[in-house]
Amino acid sequence: MQSPTPVASTRMRDVLGHFASGIVVITAAGRGGPVGFTCQSFASLSLEPPLVSFSPARTSTSWPVIRDIGSFGVNVLSADQQDVSAAFARRGADKFAGVSWRPSDNGVPVLDGVCAWLDCTLWNEYDGGDHTIAVGHVHDLAADPTREPLIYHRGSYGIG
Repeated sequence: MQSPTPVASTRMRDVLGHFASGIVVITAAGRGGPVGFTCQSFASLSLEPPLVSFSPARTSTSWPVIRDIGSFGVNVLSADQQDVSAAFARRGADKFAGVSWRPSDNGVPVLDGVCAWLDCTLWNEYDGGDHTIAVGHVHDLAADPTREPLIYHRGSYGIG
């Protein structure tokens, strides 16, 4: 049997860009203030126990901080929050500047205007190549059914 030809990362990105996904911001309450990052690779994983997963890049500087905190929020962005997605995708800057939020009952930052949010603790981590697969145990969650989600498809934003 012949070995498969390696898939170029640019081709992988182009082809998988045809899969529409939602956009979330992962947040946590750090000692020096809130921290967070934009993430496109989020999914429901299990109902019993209630688990979700997401995959931060290994190059992320925010994920190691959030991992050490151990609890985090998953904020499902609304269709009108493209600017929030862009702000939390930046490196180094104060990502929370100009972004309204409140702490959940467990203290994780919940961004104002999101269509849903989850309050989680880190369940486990797994190797995911150039990403880490993080699994969170959900302790609380809520949704606003009047808001449409922010969708990312083929390199640009859209609505659900």
